[in-house]
Amino acid sequence: MRIYLVGGAVRDELLGLPVQDRDWVVVGATPEAMEGLGFVPVGKDFPVFLHPLTHEEYALARTERKSGRGYRGFVVHASPGVSLETDLARRDLTINAMARDLAPDPVSGRIAPAHAGSGQLIDPWGGLDDLRARVLRHVTPAFREDPVRILRLARFAARFPDFEVAEGTLNLMREMVDGGEVDHLVPERVWQELARGLMAPRPSRMFEVLRACGALARLLPELDRLWGVPQRADYHPEIDTGVHAMMVLDMAARLGASLPVRYACLGHDLGKGNTPADVLPRHIGHEQRSERLLKDVGERLRVPNDCRELAEVVAREHGNLHRSTEFGAATLLRLLERCDALRKPARFADILLACECDARGRLGLEESPYPQAARLMRVLEIAQSVDTAAVARQAAGRGLQGQAVGEAIHQARLQALGAGLGLPP
Repeated sequence: MRIYLVGGAVRDELLGLPVQDRDWVVVGATPEAMEGLGFVPVGKDFPVFLHPLTHEEYALARTERKSGRGYRGFVVHASPGVSLETDLARRDLTINAMARDLAPDPVSGRIAPAHAGSGQLIDPWGGLDDLRARVLRHVTPAFREDPVRILRLARFAARFPDFEVAEGTLNLMREMVDGGEVDHLVPERVWQELARGLMAPRPSRMFEVLRACGALARLLPELDRLWGVPQRADYHPEIDTGVHAMMVLDMAARLGASLPVRYACLGHDLGKGNTPADVLPRHIGHEQRSERLLKDVGERLRVPNDCRELAEVVAREHGNLHRSTEFGAATLLRLLERCDALRKPARFADILLACECDARGRLGLEESPYPQAARLMRVLEIAQSVDTAAVARQAAGRGLQGQAVGEAIHQARLQALGAGLGLPP
């Protein structure tokens, strides 16, 4: 029995990055032998075990062949006769197909993880050379058997933005797209990979790679349509709506935004992709069109509710939030109400962050301030300072009920805004 540290842990250690998770492959063992050492079996599709002390995952070396069932649509075969090189050959990228040789712990007799950097490097597929050359390259032609690998590679491009996709790999991805491989991906898996790519250091790279191989037009045609669509240069010096969407998304990453905010940034301008050609470069009513398209995307990809709801509000209201410095008290209060800011102030802060990313995700405006955010949070603070219970009691004392009580609260908030900010009604 031999133990090997494999995959991302080896890659990140060689890159000098912190190792977050460690995966292990066991060669020459049976499930019974693993359980005899105290490992706990988990997983239904292939033999994976949890270390009795560290609870890290140890998988028996295995091969895969494509089918209509099993793990990710593959039949998995694990046996003591499967070599490490065979196991590594089924992996997606060369930089993820390296291993380090480790040995059983001499004291306990059990397999104990070594520190990162220990053990001989095993690199049958040239991962180290590609790591040094900053290249994302598929391991074998078997890459084409799993279309999820297109998304994974694009996600790695977002995580390692200085890496280029090998020409042969990009051509293979194009062939997979042309062959319809991505048309049948499970929505949950697509969202899982997109979400991880959105949280990468430069998420725009994920969508650039997906565009380059044609996958974006199949998976997110609403987003793909933005490239080549012009908008007014006085508001958007970058002009192209697709370029703007990527600049906004990267600004969200720069500001450390959460996943819901980044998703909102991705979709805030989808409606500009179907603006009638005869009115370009103006995009009247794109906010409402964006909201409708986001509803379609959310349902199709089964996007989580927190992401969907935030994105739809941002799409619908971002123009109003940008122009909010021009509004009187009544208009501001209606804006707060449409954003549900009084009930969900933390989400409102996320909405404003997405709007700041939109305002700063423009050529030459990356360092511009966004005073609307602080001002609108002050508006919300004043509106929340109204003692609604006291207003409701006073209204009830005057014989008011139901909707009339709500109107009394609304008027009290308007008065507070007028007094607190010196705003006209």
